[in-house]
Amino acid sequence: MIPSLVWEQLGLAIGHATDTAGATGCTVIRGISAPFRCAAALLGRASGTRELATCAPEHLVDRTDAVFFTGGSAYGLDAAAGVMRWMEERGRGFAVGPGVVPIVPAAVVFDLAPLGNFSARPTAAMAYAACESASSRDISEGCLGAGTGTLVGKGAGVHAAMKGGVGLGDATGGDVFAAAIAVVNAFGDVRDASGSIIAGARNIDGGFVDTEQMLRSLATPTRFAQQVEAEGRRNTTLVLVAVSVPLDKLALSQIAQAATAALHRRITPCGTSFDGDVIFAVSPLPNEGEAAPSIPLARIEAVAIAAVEQAIERGVRTARGRDGIPGLADTALSMREERNV
Repeated sequence: MIPSLVWEQLGLAIGHATDTAGATGCTVIRGISAPFRCAAALLGRASGTRELATCAPEHLVDRTDAVFFTGGSAYGLDAAAGVMRWMEERGRGFAVGPGVVPIVPAAVVFDLAPLGNFSARPTAAMAYAACESASSRDISEGCLGAGTGTLVGKGAGVHAAMKGGVGLGDATGGDVFAAAIAVVNAFGDVRDASGSIIAGARNIDGGFVDTEQMLRSLATPTRFAQQVEAEGRRNTTLVLVAVSVPLDKLALSQIAQAATAALHRRITPCGTSFDGDVIFAVSPLPNEGEAAPSIPLARIEAVAIAAVEQAIERGVRTARGRDGIPGLADTALSMREERNV
């Protein structure tokens, strides 16, 4: 599977709108030309969402037009109206009498004021523009869209955090493939596949604090505990994973639940009372009369988890620093510049 073609083959397009000065933005994942099925799982306990009930297996609506990720905390949810307008103008949505009602579940990250401006929030015009510019190829990653103002490793305070951003991932397993997008704005530290911390809370000499280890240590300093309480409430990692197999919403809800394993492996700690982590799982709608797939659900789950793990890691590897907060992409850029001298 060629990564640049994965989203196209899944029938999905991704668009970003960015307010660089305000350090906020939004990201839309929409069908290229058709709706899709969607389920969701809540991992964090501080989530901000809109229309999440439409993702439940028992809900009347069995199709989704777009998923919207936004900065601005709960204020950013208003921007989803721009996605609705874009869809309605094109007659895309749940048919109701003379018109349509677009189905657009949304979730937020908290990016108010650690960088940029507290009063800067994504707008409906930005969401509309993200829909308009959405593409299934050459999708940008890093500090843009909903990842513009995100940070990771905030347990020791914002000043000791690192930059997060938007990352993409994909994986295959036999006759199944998956693609994922993650907006990484975690309280915890981010780890690579070996378990080593690659981005997170830093101590005074530039090394990593290891937030999880510090939290469970009997020697946890009072200052660290105070930083957690004062500055830890500014988080949330948002994930969408798309699988190639048409599934019903019950099966998709199991995919979403399974994909939480990726967050536990790559973000430590995750799903805390300071995080609002939400995982969406989507798949194409089946064709008329199409039989249910015979592929074991466990295989689809394993492929989805692998894609999400990659997306989380790339969410920090592609992030450039700003306003005194470093990013891993700064180091990568410096190394490339040194080699070119």
